[in-house]
Amino acid sequence: MPTKLLMSLKVLLPFQIFVEKTGVARIVAETREGSFGLLPQRLDCVAALVPGILTYEIEAEGEVYLAVDEGVLVKAGQDVLVSVRRALGGTDLGQLRASVEREFLTLDEQDQSVREVMAKLETGFLSRFASFQHE
Repeated sequence: MPTKLLMSLKVLLPFQIFVEKTGVARIVAETREGSFGLLPQRLDCVAALVPGILTYEIEAEGEVYLAVDEGVLVKAGQDVLVSVRRALGGTDLGQLRASVEREFLTLDEQDQSVREVMAKLETGFLSRFASFQHE
């Protein structure tokens, strides 16, 4: 009896491994072009991910959902590596979606505020530097 091919999945965050699973039968991720499905026999590939839901299926656990931020997915042989900035896990899609909106959107607003402050600091520095050069 031939053994069933399965994949291994590793989801990496900037400073830790978020998920590491073996025995993965299928993976579905979101790209700019839409949903992107992976089965064990699929050829090696690389895909740019957008914020969305990543789904993977393991026989013992069933479907598992992860909310992921933008990142990259790489499939090499039976190994699938996903590298993203942020991720949240859950089994209820409704609760997961609410968590994404709460966590990701709050962080995006904070990121925007930091960017605005940094832009003001850079502008002030550049104008002072320019006036210093003219003296």
